[in-house]
Amino acid sequence: MGKRKSRAKPPPKKRMDKLDTVFSCPFCNHGTSVECRIDMKNLIGEASCGICQESFSTTITALSEPIDVEWIDECERVNTVDDDGA
Repeated sequence: MGKRKSRAKPPPKKRMDKLDTVFSCPFCNHGTSVECRIDMKNLIGEASCGICQESFSTTITALSEPIDVEWIDECERVNTVDDDGA
């Protein structure tokens, strides 16, 4: 009598890399000065620069990550509105 063949264990699941919460500032170009905070209770995401004190707040959803709060799109929108008005 022989042993029954056992099934091979499935390979372990790969972990996703964590996304950054610190970015470079588009205004003062200082690296790693913008810190993003997410308040899930109030559904508000805030990005603020520690060097030039610029800040940006936006509404978030339950699926939002710190990289979603980044204000690059908002900066471009404001700059195009300023260029059109001048």
